[in-house]
Amino acid sequence: MKIIGKLIKKTAALGYKRIHKKRINAHHQTSVLWDLMSTAKNTQFGVYHRFSEKLKRKELVRQFQEEVPIQDYEAFHTAWLSGTIDGQTDRTWPGKIKYFALSSGTTGSPSKRIPVSIEMIRSFQKSSVRQYASMHILDLDEYFFSASGLAVGGSSKLKKVGTRYEGDLSGILKKHTSILVKPITKPNNKIAGISDWNDKLNAMVDQAPKWNIGIIAGIPSWCVMLMERIVQRYALNSIHDIWPNLRVYAHGGVYMDPYVDRLKKISSKEIFLLDTYLASEGYFAFQVNPEELGMKLLLNSGIFFEFIPFDSHYFNEEGELIDDKKALSIDDVKEGVDYALVITTNAGLWRYLIGDLVRFVDVRDHRIIISGRIKQFLSLCGEHLSLDNINQGLKLLNDTSPKVGAEFTIVVDKVNSRHHWFFEVFDNKINVDQVIHELDVHLCRLNDDYASARKYNLNQPIATLVPEGTFYRFMETFAKFGSQTKMPRVLNDKQSSDWLSYLKQD
Repeated sequence: MKIIGKLIKKTAALGYKRIHKKRINAHHQTSVLWDLMSTAKNTQFGVYHRFSEKLKRKELVRQFQEEVPIQDYEAFHTAWLSGTIDGQTDRTWPGKIKYFALSSGTTGSPSKRIPVSIEMIRSFQKSSVRQYASMHILDLDEYFFSASGLAVGGSSKLKKVGTRYEGDLSGILKKHTSILVKPITKPNNKIAGISDWNDKLNAMVDQAPKWNIGIIAGIPSWCVMLMERIVQRYALNSIHDIWPNLRVYAHGGVYMDPYVDRLKKISSKEIFLLDTYLASEGYFAFQVNPEELGMKLLLNSGIFFEFIPFDSHYFNEEGELIDDKKALSIDDVKEGVDYALVITTNAGLWRYLIGDLVRFVDVRDHRIIISGRIKQFLSLCGEHLSLDNINQGLKLLNDTSPKVGAEFTIVVDKVNSRHHWFFEVFDNKINVDQVIHELDVHLCRLNDDYASARKYNLNQPIATLVPEGTFYRFMETFAKFGSQTKMPRVLNDKQSSDWLSYLKQD
């Protein structure tokens, strides 16, 4: 295995040099759009929007943006995607889409059916190879490269509905995993196919001593929980007692910082944390260097990106898009600005408003962070508090000494004009009133609009502590509960009602 590790390490080094030798820029994005439109010009969508004519003109991007509308899932589904789902051929992408990923999203929100084409699957595979090759920069030994990767994902079992298959994206990708890679990816098909998350978790804990894991990938809340259970089950001092070659954790989905301390408690070696932006709609970005903030946007992987400044000129107080004509291309963005992400993909999504907010931390290197969600921000009376503000406030709160756990949520109390925070208990002895006061002070310093709202018309926030495991049990009550399920940090009216009702019953 050491010989194999050496060979893989050399291959990764060659791949890293080849990938990073070429400078990727805005020109590549224009080429991606041209390829997408050229491929789809004879589809119903392409004919309707006159792609053949546009491909002959100059200023392709401007022509595309002027005549193709930006749409969210509901609007795009009504206009175009429903036909694709029903099995129509050549609707928004050539041929018939066979696979659809059920987007888990946040607790309480309905599942979306996202088209997954063969071209999109190939893009995922290429991006995964690029990310693996980029690990050359970490200078890991051959033992790491001879170890397996553990993907903590949803069920690989797909449900056949008519002529289509639908399920978790991880299941669709696993079905198309190369025969060369399957032996070094865990879990096996039997465990991957388990639909009940608790049963799958227990099965992975059972198999843990038989595996040699070097990389683990998945949402922090579930991956850290899995490793904690393994340490507890086998009475280990650290996860490295059983997986000595575990050196990389590719995380994504939620803010990682609150989980770092928990990971350190069960580790005896350094684990490199690499942020990954992988969604049901595509593989968008990954972090190359753990020492550099942000993930490198993948500009030549079958996705055309656009960016809408997230401010009152483009969005109303409910997070609804006002003006869809002014989206920016990659060469127009600035650092430090929150942008709503718009994507056009090689699976037939066209100018699709995905719902995420991103912020560039390096425009030259095209590195981004996920700064929040369009619909997950607080603005009861003009405070415009972003998810990034919320996460940073909690980080400052816990900097001196840990006060609250990683899991939390916020209910907007419209009657009393205040925010109601719910924290999972970290320390039974904490003074909850003092904690919320300190957090309020931090948020005022981070956000001028919040400070102004607090001064004039937003009342002092309140907080409620809930027992450890409450958020986990609440998420279990939903049919779509699984490894990709995330607790929303800011609850809408329906989610708030479900949450408050659950607390009364719990």
